[in-house]
Amino acid sequence: MPPIDPPRRADIHPHIEPHASGLLEVSATHRIYWEECGNPAGIPVVFLHGGPGAGASPAHRRFFDPSAFRIVILDQRGAGRSLPHGDLTDNTTQHLIADIETLRRARGIGRWIVFGGSWGSTLALAYAQAHPEQVQALVLRGIFMSRKLELDWFLYGMRHVFPEAWRAFSGFLPPAERDDLLTSYHRRLVDPDPRIHLPAAHAWSTYEGACSTLLPSPETLASFADDQKALGLARIEAHYFVHRCFLDEGELLARVDRIRAIPTTIVQGRYDMVCPIVSADDLARVWPEANYVVVPDAGHSAMEPGIRTALVAAMERLKG
Repeated sequence: MPPIDPPRRADIHPHIEPHASGLLEVSATHRIYWEECGNPAGIPVVFLHGGPGAGASPAHRRFFDPSAFRIVILDQRGAGRSLPHGDLTDNTTQHLIADIETLRRARGIGRWIVFGGSWGSTLALAYAQAHPEQVQALVLRGIFMSRKLELDWFLYGMRHVFPEAWRAFSGFLPPAERDDLLTSYHRRLVDPDPRIHLPAAHAWSTYEGACSTLLPSPETLASFADDQKALGLARIEAHYFVHRCFLDEGELLARVDRIRAIPTTIVQGRYDMVCPIVSADDLARVWPEANYVVVPDAGHSAMEPGIRTALVAAMERLKG
């Protein structure tokens, strides 16, 4: 269907605390952090964070009405509060899909709503295509499908809109290494020496943060500059990008038929520079059954007013 205008009434819900949390062992190496908030008897919804490697935050609980939803949030392998932090061992899209299923079964959940933005939209699509019978609905934001054009845009294209941020990002590297930013950054980010990997992580993460909002946001930049978030985001993101996110080119678009019948809302900022609208448009064109909401005055961040309003409204429609 054609894009529809987002609503302008609802906003995010008040802050809440989890009533249960833990670390779930999913391999000999990895334990993933999970938490539950809201109504234990409510409609289950799982939140998938971006990056990959960014981790979830307390603000992410606030997209959901705690009286209506059983809110499950996890940090993916190596991200956020999961252990070991920044670890790349057995860290692939297929492993993350398996972890989501392991967590669903461990929490005694049948079908659930899957809510993901940016890389979380990639993972939500991949998970739903692997396990469509377990997905009650999808809410997707800032569409990213790991295609070559999207990776190239992140590494080189954003300089056409954010030249200052890109100069700092590319200028971190010696001139001889700037023709292949990904390989050069990846080599530093996987180096075990913090004197090598941490400055590279800061340069990568602050580049992404600077390009994530329609208007400058000191709060967003401060978040992306945090040592732990920067390392998890940059190291894991570079690892996934080097491997094309462990997906075939165009795979997620090609497999839409597997999930066509799942009620879905796609929310996209018109001026999203990290995950440009062309990807959401491509997805909506092959999936006309989905509700496609273009927010006309927003960039990439889920916390921009128009984006969060549209996401909360999508969840309100699913309360049934």
